[in-house]
Amino acid sequence: MDKSELRRTLRAARADFVRDEAVAAHMLVATLQVAEHAARHLAGARIVAGYVSDGEEVDPLPLLFRALDQGCIVALPRITDRASPMVFHHWFPGDDLIPGPLGLLQPRADAEIVEPDLILAPLVGFDAACNRLGQGAGFYDRAFAARPQARRIGLAWTVQGVDRLPIDDWDVPLHGIATERGWIAA
Repeated sequence: MDKSELRRTLRAARADFVRDEAVAAHMLVATLQVAEHAARHLAGARIVAGYVSDGEEVDPLPLLFRALDQGCIVALPRITDRASPMVFHHWFPGDDLIPGPLGLLQPRADAEIVEPDLILAPLVGFDAACNRLGQGAGFYDRAFAARPQARRIGLAWTVQGVDRLPIDDWDVPLHGIATERGWIAA
């Protein structure tokens, strides 16, 4: 299966998962379980980059609040167009978020630019080797490549896992993935 077809399949599985009545009733608990599995990996981080969930992605807010409680600075990504790199801006709960070029909420341009040492990444799919399938625009892979020292943690629902992802030379694997069922390490 090529990446485009795999994205369609995994997006549908993720959508079915979050819309399932039995799951929806316990979505907050599942989100907190993901946060709990990832939280121990916040140790030593100074600047933690998260993201604003699109509604089907795992919501990183509980983990970002935990990072703030531990004294970390929190950042969110900002993009200006498909060709430009993603930049991380300081964010604190209550700060304004504005729609970005791809419809995602992001910090304002005048928010302070920071360099994260831990990046929480949304994903469409993953495998046991901690390879990540994203939306396909390459923003996270380019951000990872530009920050090789940063720890890379994916947040996902278990239904997004596959046996093996097709990978390209530019794909940067994650150091670990937190799901509602546990932690997967590379």
